[in-house]
Amino acid sequence: MRYDDELVLKAAWYYYIENMTQQSIALKLGISRMKVIRLLETAKETGVIQFKISQDMGKHLHAEQKLKEMWNLKNVLIVPTPDNKSKINEYLAMAAANYMADQITENTFINMGYGDTPSRVLNHLATITDVPVSFVSFTGGVNYYLPNSASNTFKARLHLYPAPLLLSSKEVCQAILQEPSVTEIRRMVRLSSFSIVGIGAMNNDATIISNGILSKNDFTYLTMKGAVGDVLTHFIDKDGAPVVTSIEDRLVSTPLETLKELNNVIGIAGGEQKTTVIKAALKGGYIDSLITDEDTAKKLIGE
Repeated sequence: MRYDDELVLKAAWYYYIENMTQQSIALKLGISRMKVIRLLETAKETGVIQFKISQDMGKHLHAEQKLKEMWNLKNVLIVPTPDNKSKINEYLAMAAANYMADQITENTFINMGYGDTPSRVLNHLATITDVPVSFVSFTGGVNYYLPNSASNTFKARLHLYPAPLLLSSKEVCQAILQEPSVTEIRRMVRLSSFSIVGIGAMNNDATIISNGILSKNDFTYLTMKGAVGDVLTHFIDKDGAPVVTSIEDRLVSTPLETLKELNNVIGIAGGEQKTTVIKAALKGGYIDSLITDEDTAKKLIGE
């Protein structure tokens, strides 16, 4: 076997069987990442690697294409719905991290939203990428952007709003938003390459309730005002329009209008209870790409 043929086989094995990144393969084989890309292309062209699309995967592709067309999305990624619904956020976070891993360089900055799923994405990305990743927080609430206790390796640079998510009054909030350290983060948000946002529903296990930021009575009030969920803790109605309350005046969070102006905003959400708010976020034009699960995707396209 020629040396180049052997490299093709090794690169294909490491990438498709052992799930190594292209950069890791390059280091292991002592070649450039571009050489690895060419070897993987050769593996496909020569039949070393052959792809067979299963019937189930074909259904995923159909749903992904339908969602892209319905909502003019750049990309859609659908993962299998787990039997244990409590694992859905972890499945989505792992899929998002793997989707983004090969697109990240040392100069990549990623805006990160508040919530359980974005927090999981941050931790996965910071442990699987070959280069340190720079994250910029979309909101206040420092603790939620810090590495979890299970992270042994955390290759990340964090640029965080030095403020709580929700403040005691409108006046205090306005004063903090004028602080140079806060305005600097707001400036960085507009320059980042990617943005990750969760989409929250109006249910009792929502992160913002479990963290004690808002109470169940607050959620009842927001529901009475027409809220179906939130994006970056900005509550929206079924058509994606902001719900105006005094809570908004006390919030340290990137405005929804700013979010709409950014490129490569990836919304991550799944589960039956989130179908309505995902539709609302799509109607509002807040996301460019969507990562969700199979059952939710079917409901979004009406199947």
